[in-house]
Amino acid sequence: MSGKVCAMGGKVAKIAIDGTSSGVLFDYAVPDSLADKCGIGFRVRVEFGRRKATGYVVDMAEAAEAPRTADGKPPRKLKPIEGVDGDRSVILPPLMRLARWMARYYIAPIERCVQTLLPSPVRSGRSREVVRLYVEAVEGAKDDALTPRQKTLLADIARVGGGWLQQVVAEFKCTPDTLRRLEKAGVVTIEARERRRDPFAGRRVVPSKPLPLNDEQKAALDLVLSGNAGDAKAPPKPVLLFGVTGSGKTEVYLQSIAAMLAQGRGAIVLVPEIALTPQTVQRFASRFGESIAVLHSALSDGERFDEWRRIREGKARVVVGPRSAVFAPVENLGLIVVDEEHEPSYKQDESPRYNARDVAVMRAHLEGASIILGSATPSLESWNNAQIGKYVLARLSRRAAADACMPLVHIIDMRREVAETGKGGLFSRALMDAIHDRLSRGEQTLLFLNRRGYATSLVCQSCGYVATCDACEIPFTYHKRDDCLRCHICGTWRHVPAVCPSCGEPGCKCLGTGTQRIEEIVSKCFPHARVARMDADSTSRKFSHDDILGDFKAGRTDILIGTQMIAKGLHFPNVTLAGIMMADSSLRIPDFRAGERTFQLLAQVSGRTGRGAIAGEVFVQTFSPEHPAVQMARTENFADFAKGELASRRELGYPPFSHLARIALHGPDEGDVASLLGRIAAAIRAKAPKDVRISDVVPSSLAKACDQYRYEIIMRAPSVARMEPAITSAISSVRVPDRMRLAIDIDAISVC
Repeated sequence: MSGKVCAMGGKVAKIAIDGTSSGVLFDYAVPDSLADKCGIGFRVRVEFGRRKATGYVVDMAEAAEAPRTADGKPPRKLKPIEGVDGDRSVILPPLMRLARWMARYYIAPIERCVQTLLPSPVRSGRSREVVRLYVEAVEGAKDDALTPRQKTLLADIARVGGGWLQQVVAEFKCTPDTLRRLEKAGVVTIEARERRRDPFAGRRVVPSKPLPLNDEQKAALDLVLSGNAGDAKAPPKPVLLFGVTGSGKTEVYLQSIAAMLAQGRGAIVLVPEIALTPQTVQRFASRFGESIAVLHSALSDGERFDEWRRIREGKARVVVGPRSAVFAPVENLGLIVVDEEHEPSYKQDESPRYNARDVAVMRAHLEGASIILGSATPSLESWNNAQIGKYVLARLSRRAAADACMPLVHIIDMRREVAETGKGGLFSRALMDAIHDRLSRGEQTLLFLNRRGYATSLVCQSCGYVATCDACEIPFTYHKRDDCLRCHICGTWRHVPAVCPSCGEPGCKCLGTGTQRIEEIVSKCFPHARVARMDADSTSRKFSHDDILGDFKAGRTDILIGTQMIAKGLHFPNVTLAGIMMADSSLRIPDFRAGERTFQLLAQVSGRTGRGAIAGEVFVQTFSPEHPAVQMARTENFADFAKGELASRRELGYPPFSHLARIALHGPDEGDVASLLGRIAAAIRAKAPKDVRISDVVPSSLAKACDQYRYEIIMRAPSVARMEPAITSAISSVRVPDRMRLAIDIDAISVC
């Protein structure tokens, strides 16, 4: 364990052992035979207890003379490292520094933080490079001795520039023996080459050139490239690129990256959703070609391994992906772009519970890189940082296309609609008329509802029984396509009962609305329209995001219905109408960020329309038309919305005027969970400074999930440093049984 230093000379490696979560680094002696082959970030093999284990070198130290033990005996010598995997580090030293910062800031075991830096196929060692035989024509070789058939085959191979042996055999209807005879004749070569598992193989990419920038875009680009015109020795300040939807933020990203590549530096581009990755990769690949790599969880293990290795070897200098891409092993990093920086999907929900946006800011600081945080609706944390000078603000106040203008937004009061029609329809008459108009003109429509499934509950009209998941104690969602009830928390499903399980009466009714029901209504009302749905249910297979969006972009879909997957980052010039169903549903969530999220969602969905020559329209259907978040989203008046929201947050002491931590305990016995968390809370109160606010122990908003009862406390403080010692001390003083799980969420983005 750390601190047990051997008396011999040489070096000591401080190692995070795979499979542990104690938060302790273990000391191992570095044998002389490995002294030149081992360093920070290397994966090593060691003896750990009675088993063989792998680990990662987090730090190196010089061995020092160790004091004798308390009983006067000489100190026990350290075990030596038994072997080193590979001839280079798998984790770059700056990334290892980042892991150590994450462990401190997010109060997470260092082993977990180190493991988070690596994709699972790299960490597990299950994936390896694929080697295949490659056939290539020898330029200028004489073919006089070849038969006519061999000459034709040679010409075909030369025409296509060569290929993998199996592909050549299949395409040109030959045999491996025929190719071997050509090799013996000296007209082709057959050699073993590594074959890349390309996640976008077969996808056609049309090269593009930089677009002319308007004055605001030029100013933003200059701000990024000049390092904010600050102290050349200090790391550049983050640039908050605040631009209305369609203002050309992506072009600023592209030209900033091009400038970094010209300097021999690399770049990382973070996007909030896997759904955005294909379109983003297409745009960046069209500009940078083979320099692009993509990292995300939807790739196969082999694809992720190959992409990660291309980055580590410097073959790919621009990385695109969701939050885990922030750890891509890009050497000489020059720029990080965090697109849609306000998105909550940048927050990891497992230990370490990091926010990729904040980790990106820290990584840029550690490596002296520039960072752009882009959004039309910034998080209030980033906006406040720009107001106080911690970040630099760059504004794009108008749409980039000369003929594009902001959409016309209609607020539809559904209370009046219900009063006039006598029924609570899902579609207002105005929206239905607008959809019909777009179909007649050959234009496209987006319909947004942030609930998947067909109905949100199954209710007995006789006794009031609600079909509920026993493990999570929340209503099942009805999925009509599968004709089953599903729990969206634990994934449990069951058949729809023919009669009420409680009273035995038939005729249970589906209540509430999801995207499947919207799809059904639209298909019935507009039978000739080509309708598609994009949500977690319709995008479960590989490349489904790309296929759905590809059909929409090509005009093979007239109406696209979706959840938040369609709410951001997408650019389709023929979309001239957006309908937002149940726009105020997010306002009913008991969370201090409810208004902020509602504004962001409405503004982002509205921004998908009118991005071409034809003006766009948006219909926002709501039962709360007077709410400031709804009214200000109408004109994307973010500055005024932020002013009012920040005033309220300051008065209540909520972020960004404090840091919020959520400590939750989950377990199978409710009483034990509440009791143990109460002891932890008492220990924290005993150590915490007076300016740290600590709530009572209360059930979480989702009080039970996956047969686990959930209790929590909420802490607020001026800084994480004010909370960390008390939390660390309390946790170390209380043993959490194996049947329970403690979760520490620093800078929690939700309290519900």
